[in-house]
Amino acid sequence: MPSLLRLRAAALTVSALLLSTVLAGCGDDAQREDVTRQELSWKACPAPDEAQGGGASPSPLPDGGEWQCATMKAPLDWDDPKGDTIGLELIRVRTTGADNERIGSLIFNFGGPGGSGVSSLPGFAESYEKLRTRYDLVSFDPRGVGRSDPVICENDQQLDAYFQQDGTPDDAAERTQLLDSTTGFNDACEQNSGKILPHVRTTDAARDLDLMRQVLGDDKLHYFGISYGTELGGVYAHLFPERVGRAVFDAVVDPTKNPEQGSLGQAKGFQLAFDNFAEDCVSKTEECPIGDSAQDVKDRIATLLKDLDRKPIEGIFPRQLTQTAATSGILQALYSKDLWEFLTDGLEEAYDGNGSTLMILSDLMNGRSENGEYDNSTAAFTAISCADAKPRYDAADVERLLPEFRAASPLFGDSMAWGMIGCTDWAVAGAADHPDVSAPGAAPILVVGNTGDPATPYEGARAMVNALGKGVGVELTYRGQGHGAYDSKNRCVQGAVNGYLLDGKVPPAGTVCT
Repeated sequence: MPSLLRLRAAALTVSALLLSTVLAGCGDDAQREDVTRQELSWKACPAPDEAQGGGASPSPLPDGGEWQCATMKAPLDWDDPKGDTIGLELIRVRTTGADNERIGSLIFNFGGPGGSGVSSLPGFAESYEKLRTRYDLVSFDPRGVGRSDPVICENDQQLDAYFQQDGTPDDAAERTQLLDSTTGFNDACEQNSGKILPHVRTTDAARDLDLMRQVLGDDKLHYFGISYGTELGGVYAHLFPERVGRAVFDAVVDPTKNPEQGSLGQAKGFQLAFDNFAEDCVSKTEECPIGDSAQDVKDRIATLLKDLDRKPIEGIFPRQLTQTAATSGILQALYSKDLWEFLTDGLEEAYDGNGSTLMILSDLMNGRSENGEYDNSTAAFTAISCADAKPRYDAADVERLLPEFRAASPLFGDSMAWGMIGCTDWAVAGAADHPDVSAPGAAPILVVGNTGDPATPYEGARAMVNALGKGVGVELTYRGQGHGAYDSKNRCVQGAVNGYLLDGKVPPAGTVCT
């Protein structure tokens, strides 16, 4: 899922400054040596728990490669390394290459914030099989996520109600209900997870990455960050530029935007993807079942959402498809062109009063499994985003900004604008307007932007390159659709990424793949 990521302010105490020096590899702090010398106990992976999304234990890869999981200890508070620790869950599959060909571990973060890497990596592993010829493939549940001391807020029944509520209030009563619901969710987070909420900032996760690098035995961090993972990678590069190895950022978050600017950019990005979806449907040789022209497709969907606001239709019993749920389902489908046909079917069904397919897409967006259990992605997303982002927005701010958001996206502008109230009553102060990712002296980082990306608009790639600094960010453009580029299986993109990660060949800056 997309995120608004902001960096926490630098600590001002002498002890914190000393700690940052140690973490950068310039000291002999005894406590640091204790955690970096830990030996991980790798075992067969258990089935994912509810917070990770449930399901079965990961199956071996086609070549017989077995998945292994382990728990790494890290300080709960990196400013107090002598205090409590938390367990961070890791997963890996070993390289297929010979020992003399192995580069090290390639650590993945698939985004969110709030996504479980332990659950995600097995599902994507075949796409990265080429990279496994020289790397162990590794991922993890960041702190507050999945099995890594997860942030827990409301229960499954409360979350059903939370995701069914009207997210685009039309009058004072609906606005009060939305604000009360948001406050209730945030209060539940503080009540159930107050201890960890101050310690889930992106800077904390970046320090965990450096500890992970050391525990895995690598001199440099070799890293593949996707979506929010690009923000995490940028913060790591800023904190530890000399530790950056071969790194790729795909589906790039713009590190220069504050939450308002980021939400507005996403509104424009999803509107672009929606327009492209409509054009694609009517451009096919067969008749588009949801409209006679691209404008007709957009008009009919807008009418559907207005009708659902007045009267929901049957969804997946006992839940109905509301305007909010339908909007979430449409947004989910726009993440990948592979889902456009599924979205077309769902819309056609909804016109006939059946909202089950759009409800399935909405559940996918919200982390709800078929048995009614939710993973903790929404709770973790909120906790990390609110701990990172300093600005707080109230209803008056949203009302002021609505015209601009509606201009950016007639379909999604309202929901994107009202989404900014999520941190208003959060228990932990946000750190900064936006993160510092400047990384002078770091090794080249390949930054891949997709011109049709809805969640992380293409302009973010250039902003990341500029923010990383001269000689660090190397921009590559993919003219395609969907969130991210590597998993599109475009040969040009994969060739450039593989060439850098496997052989250290940096493609020319400004390379364009079509």
